[in-house]
Amino acid sequence: MKILNKLAGLVLVFMSIAMMASCAGNKEENKGAGTAAVATETETSQMVIRYIDEDSLLAQYNLAKDINEAMLRRSNQFDSEQQRRARDIQKLAADIENKYKSNGYLTEESFNADQNKLAKMQSDAENYLARLQRDIQSEMQQNSIQLNDSINNYLKAYCKEKGFNVVLRKTATFYMDAKYDVTQDVVEGLNKRYNKVEKK
Repeated sequence: MKILNKLAGLVLVFMSIAMMASCAGNKEENKGAGTAAVATETETSQMVIRYIDEDSLLAQYNLAKDINEAMLRRSNQFDSEQQRRARDIQKLAADIENKYKSNGYLTEESFNADQNKLAKMQSDAENYLARLQRDIQSEMQQNSIQLNDSINNYLKAYCKEKGFNVVLRKTATFYMDAKYDVTQDVVEGLNKRYNKVEKK
């Protein structure tokens, strides 16, 4: 679950950067190279701002749901491997202890061989689990980048089409009238685009 919490945290960080920057950049891209970047009073009064509820977006966007499910499977895989290897180690340790107590070791060499086998099993388990955790974290970062890019690219086109200058995160505002909420519109557009890609 720590992995999923990290994923959610990364996604929210990426989204906050994306949403605040993507639409704001559109106005500057449209200006000529020689035009001054100072906003006049008229431009300021005509600024069009909307907001998105990022929790709702992540809960409804099919790509975000697929990524969340994939990360949940990977997290479960890690937990299962950790538990399985811990059971194997505990079983071997118990077998060694029982054999030792019942004088099953005829030589010190055979006892040391089993102790070395146990130590190797513990070391192999630690190395495997560390590698698996790194792989999962790397996959999580790649998924976060993919999700961020998808939302950011869509918002750029969406803002240009709708004439919006800025799209904020709902949590970044103290108050904004619900009529400026474009979450559902954005989710529908994202899902429509994502489903089209999936059918190819």
